[in-house]
Amino acid sequence: MFSAHCVTLLHYAYVSDWHVRCVHLLLSTTRINNGNLFPLGRVHADKSGVPAFRHTLFNFLLLCADFKHNMEFTWLGFLLLAVLVPGGAGQSNEPQCGRVLVGSSQRIVGGVTAAEGAWPWQGSLHRNNFPTCGASLINNQWVLCAAHCFPNLITSNLLVYLGRQTQQGTNGNEQVRRVTQLIPHEDYNADTFNNDIALLRLDSPVEFTDYIQPVCLAAQGSTVATGTEVTVTGWGTIGTDEPLPAPQALQEVTVPIVSNGDCNDVYGVITNNMICAGTDAGGQDSCQGDSGGPLVSLSEAGVNTTRYVQVGVVSFGRGCALPEIPGVYARVSQYQSWITSRVTSGPAPIFVNFVSAEEPTGGAGLVYLSAPLLLTLLPTIFSTLVLM
Repeated sequence: MFSAHCVTLLHYAYVSDWHVRCVHLLLSTTRINNGNLFPLGRVHADKSGVPAFRHTLFNFLLLCADFKHNMEFTWLGFLLLAVLVPGGAGQSNEPQCGRVLVGSSQRIVGGVTAAEGAWPWQGSLHRNNFPTCGASLINNQWVLCAAHCFPNLITSNLLVYLGRQTQQGTNGNEQVRRVTQLIPHEDYNADTFNNDIALLRLDSPVEFTDYIQPVCLAAQGSTVATGTEVTVTGWGTIGTDEPLPAPQALQEVTVPIVSNGDCNDVYGVITNNMICAGTDAGGQDSCQGDSGGPLVSLSEAGVNTTRYVQVGVVSFGRGCALPEIPGVYARVSQYQSWITSRVTSGPAPIFVNFVSAEEPTGGAGLVYLSAPLLLTLLPTIFSTLVLM
């Protein structure tokens, strides 16, 4: 006997027999282990509780229009879920770059030792087995560096270490590769440091691990507002002619962006291809040996703020950490087309439209649902759509 309140029937096969039952009764009294479920749409019972539906082909065909209507809403629901859930359409919308998988998630301002794995894109360029510059991993076979790090185009004596924490002692998480191709910017000016950027191709792809990951790059048109906090990392000196003490662990310091106008008042050669950072008080800066290394910041443009984006490449400065003397960096967003046209192997570097927190994005991002939450909501969503 069907209840007069039964508004949806389910046609299902259990073992070898076919049955029709109210959805709420089926869900509350029957456990189906090996069956085929077939929702038949709205089916109303009469006042005596006898369903208007009869298990005949004719009556089933009468219900097809209602069933089709309900299924259109059902498929619409799944289409929306595919759009709103990363991976729902077959691939993730999350950029696979700029991820910190281990190490501290809280950055301490002031020039301190970085936690191991905190900056997994950091590279160390060695010439004749001696560390000379920093670098950043942008895919599994290319690193970004500064043009002034290369007095010539010889690559036979160049090595790049990735996953390295200290310059002395052992590093269990590191991988080393030889450099097979060097591409400094063709318009690099050694007098003004304009276009101080270079690409290095490694002899074989590196394996991504918790300690080795590519960094996201600031896309053309990215906005890095004055005052935006950025972090520079490297193994350079900790003061003018003051070497990094043993075991020479990777250092990090966070400083604010300085406007190009104020920076040009100091140097007089600042172009749109440069970006500056530093504090009025001094004491925090990149220094000798940090050249070529990354200047990064958390992306504030999208829904995920745990991705780091490289906005600069360590270029030059006057002294180190002097008051009101910012450091100067090559502005990565100016070189998107230059980089993409020259990286000819491995996955394409990932460029992200970086917008500082101080700058309004002018729109809202999608809200993503986690997989566990989606699985919890699916029965409710499906039942609601079918009952429309």
